[in-house]
Amino acid sequence: MSGAESLPWWAAIPVALLLVLGGIVTLVGTLGLARLQSFYQRIHGPAISIALGAGCILVASMLYFTVTQSRLVIHELLISVFVLMTAPVVSMLIMRAAVYRDLRAAREMDPANDAGNS
Repeated sequence: MSGAESLPWWAAIPVALLLVLGGIVTLVGTLGLARLQSFYQRIHGPAISIALGAGCILVASMLYFTVTQSRLVIHELLISVFVLMTAPVVSMLIMRAAVYRDLRAAREMDPANDAGNS
């Protein structure tokens, strides 16, 4: 018996809603990654949705295991803090690397502009 059968309805409803909401938000971020045209547009889908989608799933997990184990389970808080701290930083660094790459490519394509600056 996994414990899911003994989950009370007052806990099952929020867990189910949070899991569905987290899945939908993550799916929308994935669709943004696949459908948008440029790199700079594509990076926003996962960067924005990863925090909310993962947060909903982690809160659902915290609620589920707290109710089934009859004790406070907060391991997911550490995961949430890690995701919320690292996801924006990683997205920013990836975007900054792309800007530098594009600037370098533009400079290499127009050497006359760079010669005037030296």
